[in-house]
Amino acid sequence: MAEILAENLSGKDVMGTDGAELGSLYNITMDLTSGSLEHLIIDPAETVRDSEFEYSDQGRLLVPVERVKAVKDHMIVQR
Repeated sequence: MAEILAENLSGKDVMGTDGAELGSLYNITMDLTSGSLEHLIIDPAETVRDSEFEYSDQGRLLVPVERVKAVKDHMIVQR
């Protein structure tokens, strides 16, 4: 995948490969030791009732970065 600046991702809408809107990107977590990205933290859309992904204590979706398939107008994640 091409390099993308994090500032260009903030607030980007996130959709599943099935076309379902998941919400908007809130933040990204990383492993401080290795520097590898771990999870997308997504403010879920009101229509999301997803048990496929974990939720944070604040009610946000935690999507492993390995699930990201494309980043264009939206971020697309494997569902």
